[in-house]
Amino acid sequence: MKLMLLAIWQYRHFILTSIRNDLRTRFARSKLGATWMILQPLAQAAIYALVLARVLGSRLPGTTNRYAYVIYLLAGLAAWSLFAEVITRCLTIFVDNTSLLKKMMFPRICLPLIVSGSCLLNNLFLLAATIGIFVLVGNMPNWMWLWLPMLIVITLVFALGLGLILGVLNVFVRDVAQVMTVVMQLWFWLTPIVYAINILPGSFALLLRLNPMYAITSSYQQVLLWGNPPHFKSLAVIFAASLVMLGLAMGLFRRASPDMVDVL
Repeated sequence: MKLMLLAIWQYRHFILTSIRNDLRTRFARSKLGATWMILQPLAQAAIYALVLARVLGSRLPGTTNRYAYVIYLLAGLAAWSLFAEVITRCLTIFVDNTSLLKKMMFPRICLPLIVSGSCLLNNLFLLAATIGIFVLVGNMPNWMWLWLPMLIVITLVFALGLGLILGVLNVFVRDVAQVMTVVMQLWFWLTPIVYAINILPGSFALLLRLNPMYAITSSYQQVLLWGNPPHFKSLAVIFAASLVMLGLAMGLFRRASPDMVDVL
């Protein structure tokens, strides 16, 4: 661990420069540039809000706030977008950086840090825009919003631990990335983001509560919409499991690293 931290510190400029270059490359020759990081998820939220809140008459129980559903939806999407982007980027993290892995000598821990940093910046831009919308509709900040950094860290660590394991497996079995595309779509709809979990039958709702992303997205919604504390017990279990997954991912990568370069 000490050697890993030392390597990160020695290559800190490489990591920061790579994050900056990653953002520039993604939006090269785009007139709106990084604004697309905000517009795309907000457009998705607007579509869901229009269809579900207006057309289907979806309402949240226990509140008369006309904007409650929009706040509920945006809060859940803020959590999901960070999770989904980290998973998606980690799935192909080694495949996308084949030339870098073969031609340059650098600590491999830099790659997940670069991806994490890039995804985190994207999410912070989105979260800032989301909070701006909350303020415009009268949902003013309160002390519970101070839990957001903790929620972001837990989401990031959980996604990174799972994503790196899948990324290593994807080097040897490329079907992993294809399967996960379908799994992520299903996972999204099994996470109460566009609907409230209390509208579901008791047995099905109980099953969905076992979904780790339920505790995370629900905590975002509790903090941002209701002004309540997050689900501390569930989050503690998720964070502990995420650290274990992250350790397993790093161990798996070290063992597979010599063979990965040849396969790539």
